[in-house]
Amino acid sequence: MDETPAASAPAIELRALSKRFGRHWALAGVDYTLARGDSLLLTGPNGSGKTTLLRLIATAISPSFGAIRVAGLDAVRDREELRRRTGLLSHSSFLYEDLTGEQNLVLAARLLGIPDAQNSARSLLERVGLDWRSGRPVRQFSAGMRKRAAIAKLLLKPPALVLALLDEPFGELDPSGIALMERLIAELLANGVAIVLATHMVDQGRALCRQRLHLQEGRVASP
Repeated sequence: MDETPAASAPAIELRALSKRFGRHWALAGVDYTLARGDSLLLTGPNGSGKTTLLRLIATAISPSFGAIRVAGLDAVRDREELRRRTGLLSHSSFLYEDLTGEQNLVLAARLLGIPDAQNSARSLLERVGLDWRSGRPVRQFSAGMRKRAAIAKLLLKPPALVLALLDEPFGELDPSGIALMERLIAELLANGVAIVLATHMVDQGRALCRQRLHLQEGRVASP
């Protein structure tokens, strides 16, 4: 397979995307296309399917029906390559509790094949304001510090990154952390990375995103 996704392919293509858990359809027949470098605000009440949709696009779970393509890559056939091109910031930080912040990032950088993993980790921890805590185990981190460390981990992926999926990225962050997140979103967009942002902070999301998709009981609906 070609290692470089087609430049002309949209960032996301969803076709009749559906996901069932038991008898419950968390998503049903979602169709959507998002262009490269564009930004999408994903809204809807709790249980509307926002997190399920993000997890499907990130290949954390598999669809029950329908298709997902990211930059021309099929979410089933090209799963591993798609994961290299996609970053997910979710409610879980996916950090190892007994490792320090720096050790978590060094490990992630090495798994991604990033050269000079230690310097990359230190640079990103400084960027998110965690350099002074980098030697402490994650289990001693506050919720806001965990979110900052998860943001640093997400930023390890460029230049391979095509799509960033952000599930309530402002949660647990103080005002300076929210400002940091807003700057990073703007920076990712400037670098041509498409953004999907799920948040209950709708006004803030509207200021950052050009498009909007509203879900209601797993279906696309008018906000």
